[in-house]
Amino acid sequence: MKTLHFFLKSIIPVFLLIAMTGCNAPIEKKTKIDLEEITIDELREGYKTGKYSIVEITKVYLDRIEEIDANGPELNSVITINPDALEIAAILDDELRQGKSRGAMHGIPVLLKDNIDTHDKMPNTAGSLIMKNSFPVKDAWVTAKLRDTGAVIIGKTNLSEWANFHSSYSSSGWSGLGGQTKNPYDLTRNPCGSSSGSGVAVSANLTVLAIGTETDGSIVCPANNNGIVGIKPTVGLISRSGIIPISFTQDTPGPMARTVRDATICLGVMTGVDSTDSKTINSEGKNLIDYTPHLKADGLEGKRIGFDITLIGRNYHIDKVMLEAVEFIKRNGAKVVEVKNIITPETENKEFDILLYEFKDGLNRYFASLGENAAVKNIEELIKLQSADSTEMAWFDHKLFKQAQEKGSLDSDEYKKLLNDMLKGARDNGIDKIMNEHNLDAIIAPTGSPAWKTDLVNGDNFSISSSTAAAIAGYPAISLPMGFIAGLPVNITFYGRAWSEPILIEIAYAFEQGTLHRKKPEFKSGE
Repeated sequence: MKTLHFFLKSIIPVFLLIAMTGCNAPIEKKTKIDLEEITIDELREGYKTGKYSIVEITKVYLDRIEEIDANGPELNSVITINPDALEIAAILDDELRQGKSRGAMHGIPVLLKDNIDTHDKMPNTAGSLIMKNSFPVKDAWVTAKLRDTGAVIIGKTNLSEWANFHSSYSSSGWSGLGGQTKNPYDLTRNPCGSSSGSGVAVSANLTVLAIGTETDGSIVCPANNNGIVGIKPTVGLISRSGIIPISFTQDTPGPMARTVRDATICLGVMTGVDSTDSKTINSEGKNLIDYTPHLKADGLEGKRIGFDITLIGRNYHIDKVMLEAVEFIKRNGAKVVEVKNIITPETENKEFDILLYEFKDGLNRYFASLGENAAVKNIEELIKLQSADSTEMAWFDHKLFKQAQEKGSLDSDEYKKLLNDMLKGARDNGIDKIMNEHNLDAIIAPTGSPAWKTDLVNGDNFSISSSTAAAIAGYPAISLPMGFIAGLPVNITFYGRAWSEPILIEIAYAFEQGTLHRKKPEFKSGE
């Protein structure tokens, strides 16, 4: 059993919590609640009719985390449990009894990736042992938004340490603090990173929703490997304040769910202009607080979609599933146009140096935000502490920290030129150019390959990935299931121009409702 699940042992009994809210009626013993594949709408209806209470639902999820994440298959996707989860649930139940609802997420259990600040009894660690006692001074923007609309934050998820930007190679889903997260379809295979724990927890029905973060592939790849829906929004649609950063240019949080509808509901809850994140200023007039009107079963009708064939021909199995998806899209009223080489290798190659510059600047700013009690003062101190820790150094180096430390400031001419050239190549001469030339509503590509075998010695084995164009442009992408290969899920990605989330949701929802590829995992152990 993982020691980090010790919080479960100290949760206050449910009847005491309900008594605390002023309701002295005893809890009725009900039939065992089956939460597998349950949706936000089903929970809302259950709360409304009295079929469920929020405390009951929260308790079932906490029990399930203990049963199959800490024990049983030991998925290892949850790094910390919120010791106040049941108390929060009881308060929310009491509000419903008084006829009050905080909003779209009232009573909906959510897990947060463990690089998102929560001002409570949970640390924010990025999976690093050095950060195990790092307690934020306030909630991140997304945390506050979720709480304000009634979400029950039940815990934090494991991740690729430092969001997979620390080592010259790594095993996605591994962190020094949390260990290795497992893929729920095949426990020997990789969940992909860095929002690995969020992807696994959603897929394994340990929560209704999880929040991940992406710099390049860290939402869409775990969505692919774990057979779920991941929305990577336009950078600036959702504030990054209070999130341990990699890149000011590319970072974004986003919802991960089992259905497009649930992800869409959550997306609208988290948008808004935040004075502490300048990227969000550009979202004014372009963001929505409710994207659900764009959930259209006929959302493919009349759309023009670019099929990026750059990755076709590399894997026969993926080609087969992808071409079947393309035929479905055509049959449902969309015009498909083949495109390729969306961005040039020269543009793509600028990304790494930009990330190094921004990683150093962003981490130092984050550590400073923690005040006097910060576990680490700056990236230089972090390098020393991590290098001296035997667990942290057991499998992987921390070469990227050292490379980042060697970079200059964001005021340097080199950085400014790299950034300008990359964005122009990815936007004006990349996605926007292709979409304008062919009058496209979206571009599609396979999200990635089936999950590879987890290997701490040799690291990850990415063979196919389509995330980079949208990632370096800062443009939105939605990944959702498109089929299975040898029992392993694979996804399709829809991406497009900045602020085109409404169009992408229409297309993705129509594809999902017409195909229904999602299947829950069975925790098999492959040979």
